[in-house]
Amino acid sequence: MSAFSRNRRRILSLWLPRLPIDRITRQLARQSAAPAKAFSSEVGTGSGGENASEQNSNPSIVVAKQNNALQIFALDDAAARLGLAIGLPLANARAICPRLRVFDADTAADAGVLNDVADWCDRFTPLVALDPPYGLFLDITGCAHLFGGEAGLMQMVCGALTRQGFAVSAAIAGTSICARTVTRHVSGRIVPDGGEAEAVKSLPVFALGADDTITRGLRRAGLKTIGDVASRARHEITARFGDDFTTLLAHALGQGDAPISPRKPLPDYIVEKRFPEPVATEAVISATLSRLAAMLVAAMDRQGKGARRLEAHFFRTDGAVRAIAVDTGQPVTRAEMIDRLFRERLDALHDPLDPGFGFDLIRLSASRVEIVVQQQRDLDANVHDNDELADLIDRIAARIGGQRVVVYLPQDTHVPECAVMAAPAQHHLAAAQQADWPARVTSEPPLRPLRLFARPEAIKVIAEVPDGPPAWFQWRRATHTVRRVEGPERVAMEWWRSQKAMLTRDYFRVEDEAGLRFWLYRDGLYDRGIAQPAGEIIQPNWFVHGLFA
Repeated sequence: MSAFSRNRRRILSLWLPRLPIDRITRQLARQSAAPAKAFSSEVGTGSGGENASEQNSNPSIVVAKQNNALQIFALDDAAARLGLAIGLPLANARAICPRLRVFDADTAADAGVLNDVADWCDRFTPLVALDPPYGLFLDITGCAHLFGGEAGLMQMVCGALTRQGFAVSAAIAGTSICARTVTRHVSGRIVPDGGEAEAVKSLPVFALGADDTITRGLRRAGLKTIGDVASRARHEITARFGDDFTTLLAHALGQGDAPISPRKPLPDYIVEKRFPEPVATEAVISATLSRLAAMLVAAMDRQGKGARRLEAHFFRTDGAVRAIAVDTGQPVTRAEMIDRLFRERLDALHDPLDPGFGFDLIRLSASRVEIVVQQQRDLDANVHDNDELADLIDRIAARIGGQRVVVYLPQDTHVPECAVMAAPAQHHLAAAQQADWPARVTSEPPLRPLRLFARPEAIKVIAEVPDGPPAWFQWRRATHTVRRVEGPERVAMEWWRSQKAMLTRDYFRVEDEAGLRFWLYRDGLYDRGIAQPAGEIIQPNWFVHGLFA
């Protein structure tokens, strides 16, 4: 046996061949009181007088428009027993069975269901990859023994999906391509390590999933099975059908393998708790999270790590999965802090955590960790203050969201609205504390307003042309007579950052007769207009950009 075979991974391939029709059937079963049209565009389902039981007994198909004709896209067992097949025109199907229930295809909804199934499969292994349109790959290397071996794991997965209303086929092999090839024809097959070539040699060539043109070319050449193709010299197959097909064939035979692409990156640390009986009470869920937090901290502490991002996954018995994540500004090394952050997050959920019939698995993972830098905390009061501030920010962010807790950082630009950048406080707290802001001259009034508008608001102005200050302006339907003026302060736009011509601004600090102070600017110069492609000249306009205290 080669070194590659000795280190072979084990891949479980799942195939849901009737996912579109299974999705619709599950919807109809959950809401049997509602008419079928609430879930799909039904085309000619028979007379409206038949009751629900009669409708459910009729064969069902899903159709999609292909080659300017409606063709069968998916079908249930009853339709298959009548001789209907995928690709058959709808008119022919109606001629065979006039009482068909017909639904429109919805590939987006099908992809959503496949992702839901993949989320549920995370309970068995964190390495789950999509195999579109109706398949999944599960890397079960080293974890099958937790579920009674490979046979027990496959039986558990297939049994649960069948109870949920899915038609499912599964196979396990040393390569993903071999497992997928076997899955399409033999459900429940476990290919031993090194037995890939023997397992697939009798299968038809279209089981490889190659392009239809390649499959037809092989059949025309008399190569009807994978074994027939494998018996030919490699260079002959490559010369006729290309390197990609040759590589696909080699992977199916167990001669090398392409790695799968998991949907989610593998967390650095994972701890979980499985329950023999589903749990649904808030006290048990909170206590479980506390114990998992202690286990996670102990695992990270052994390697001197702290968590920056934590995720809790709650797996319901009906297959639904709920994930909750919290971020931290500094590496967390205390279990009580993790517990407190998740309590804040759970209390603030707009959609409460619904246990349904109970959770049978709760998992806590650290998806991003950092090395903990030890600091002298007993004598340095600033360290204590920083820790308390960071903990406060984490708790607020867990409740209202990290993007809503911000700090402001100065930017190297003279454009007023770009001089400050709002950044998440959890990730930029240290930078904000060390930021170098321009010093204010105490004997002079502030050059910038206390409140700066996100978007300048247009105003009507009476001013001396070409560079005179405003004498009167109207803003928000209120008229203001200017009594005092400071300016202008000319600000040119950053032409090197924009391909289009930009107007020069003249800013004025003005005070009206009521003592209110405004920051106004004229956008453009009267003697320098900017021509548009249509030949029009942009005339200067006035705006209010902020308010002083």
